[in-house]
Amino acid sequence: MKQIYTKLPISVALLTCIVCALGFGLIALWVSDQQVRHFDHKIITAIGQLESPFMTRLMKCFTIIGSGLPVVIIILIAMFVLYSVLGHRRELLFLAVAVLGSVLLNTVLKMLFRRARPEINRIIEANGYSFPSGHSMTAFSMYAALTFLLWKHVPSRIGRILLVLLSSLLIVTIGTSRIYLGVHYPSDVVGGYFMSGCWMAACIWFYQRYEERMLPLRTKSTA
Repeated sequence: MKQIYTKLPISVALLTCIVCALGFGLIALWVSDQQVRHFDHKIITAIGQLESPFMTRLMKCFTIIGSGLPVVIIILIAMFVLYSVLGHRRELLFLAVAVLGSVLLNTVLKMLFRRARPEINRIIEANGYSFPSGHSMTAFSMYAALTFLLWKHVPSRIGRILLVLLSSLLIVTIGTSRIYLGVHYPSDVVGGYFMSGCWMAACIWFYQRYEERMLPLRTKSTA
């Protein structure tokens, strides 16, 4: 029988972590030196041309999906499925660390950079600093973690492609909604994606290292 590959190679996870860290560093440098204004305003102008009552309602819905209470509900449902239905235990800790760590990391980074939110085309109000986008970081970490954990439970290639596409769509639309609603610069969102990509790759790297070290012990105990 053909074996289904369910793991991300540790070397790939480590390389992804490094690349995303460099990407975030570059964005952060541009933000600090105000070199990213032209990019930000060009994207904001392009997205602003899509403004309509329907699009505003839609973008508000996606922003809500990436906000506090809905995120907590999604995580609790995911934890219930992982624990009660799939019988996983360690995965609960992985999911909690991935999402909560991303939230804490975002808080620290916002206090470090203290970038003011954009004042143009503001549709909704938001408190706090702008860089990096908290919604983008949380959405990336949560849906990337869920995709990683559910991957081995989806046996077909089509199913896995759909899983990745759905997660990617949610991540991108939640980030785009923050730009559309005028509470984040595009560089906030891109920086958030890079930082969460780095964080998630690090979480996966440590998780799989732990699993590989524990495998001989589990094999020995069941022998």
